[in-house]
Amino acid sequence: MRRTTKQRLTRGILYVVFLAILVMVAFATDWRLVQTQFFNAEVARSQLPQIVTIALRNTLLFTLVSFVGGLVLGTIMALMKLSSITPYRWFATGFIELFRGIPALLTIFAMAYMLPIALGVQVPGGAVGAGLLGLILVAAAYMAEIIRSGIQAVPKGQREAARSLGMSQARTMYTVILPQAFRIVIPPVTNEFVLLLKDTSLLFIAGSTLQTKELTTFARDGLTTNANATPLIMAAMLYLLVTIPLTSLVARLERKMAKSR
Repeated sequence: MRRTTKQRLTRGILYVVFLAILVMVAFATDWRLVQTQFFNAEVARSQLPQIVTIALRNTLLFTLVSFVGGLVLGTIMALMKLSSITPYRWFATGFIELFRGIPALLTIFAMAYMLPIALGVQVPGGAVGAGLLGLILVAAAYMAEIIRSGIQAVPKGQREAARSLGMSQARTMYTVILPQAFRIVIPPVTNEFVLLLKDTSLLFIAGSTLQTKELTTFARDGLTTNANATPLIMAAMLYLLVTIPLTSLVARLERKMAKSR
């Protein structure tokens, strides 16, 4: 048997096995029960429009605030880690290792409960503000490493050329190096935005009210109230409605940057 014939036979067998598994699952599933428990139209109507106007809106708002705060703080930490001043490098390294090593859930818990007890400091915004501060710290730790790698990926000749034109070191960094570095790190930073979108589900640990619930907390409460999983399916679909376009955008940016290189 020729090699091409073997490959076609193997591919055909794999297709048959895959289709057989799909058929078995289709026949074994109780579709009426699935429809009642996961796709109940009455329960879905009871969740509308609050799941969109409150939960989805809060999720996007919390994600945007955490992302912007993390990007600003992460840029500062990246510059401090690359600084020639030793205490700055130590502080930035400790910050990054601390908040990358601790789970985001514990960081949010610490900002909401441990910080007020230990230092008597109340974060502005109450529980939501404390939760967002925790997300900002975690996002900053990850984005600091992303931005640092972007800065180091800029060719050294760019810095040398700017310095030869009489630019100061600070001006060279802010007008020449950072714009190129941010262009390099757009795909991983966008991925971080997607991760933050899902991490907003951890804000429940800090506490929430009806007007500050994000998608996961809203769906969990709907599950408890209705004894039905339809709210969870609705929340999952709304998450996908946001994340799929973002991940597609990341893929397009990566392809575009690969062509430009």
